[in-house]
Amino acid sequence: MRNGGDGWSGLFIGIGIFLGALMLKAGITSIKESQRIISVKGLSEKEVSANKVVWPIVFKDAQNNLIYLYNNIERNNEKVVNFLKENGITDDEITVSPPDILDYQTERYSDLQSRYRYNGTSVITVTSDKVDQVRELILQITVLIKDGVALSGNRSYENPIKYEFTQLNLIKPEMIEEATKNARISAEKFAKDSESSLGKIKSATQGQMSIFNSDENSPHIKTVRVVTTITYFLKD
Repeated sequence: MRNGGDGWSGLFIGIGIFLGALMLKAGITSIKESQRIISVKGLSEKEVSANKVVWPIVFKDAQNNLIYLYNNIERNNEKVVNFLKENGITDDEITVSPPDILDYQTERYSDLQSRYRYNGTSVITVTSDKVDQVRELILQITVLIKDGVALSGNRSYENPIKYEFTQLNLIKPEMIEEATKNARISAEKFAKDSESSLGKIKSATQGQMSIFNSDENSPHIKTVRVVTTITYFLKD
């Protein structure tokens, strides 16, 4: 009986070792198969024209009499607004901000040698989707200087002209599709070079869409870019 029991025990142990070896083999194979993946990036770029412009028109005045300064700013505001309306800009596209008045006698770090006590800055902002029309007006605005409006530069750091593209949702699906196709082309080439074939998609990530100026001299022309990262399974 004892010898018979040992025989059965040995048989069970043998079967267990055999099954364990099979499971171990299957597990290693599964790990290797799961590692047969490739991650690729697909790029899509598109050049677009800005569909919105924000144009701050800035002018300054300096006087010793505060009331005279304020009245002068009001007159110049009216000149600027009339110029804009005469050239097709509407009331709802124009914002007149309260003037910024600086009193040099109350400023701790002011230039005490200044000829005038008060310095006033006025900002009139045009916000419009008439980008081409506004760009033409930017070139013509200097006519106001002849009318006594002391305009500041249009490229100032504090009040730059901004061009925006706000229609990403209209081009987003097409660009994502193109980026995905470009990613697959790269993946198929890699698979071919490695003597494999492309399997299903394991995961896909869409990068954030970015917008930037195409060049420094054409801020109204934008480049939109999107990058997708896609991971494929590879198979023999």
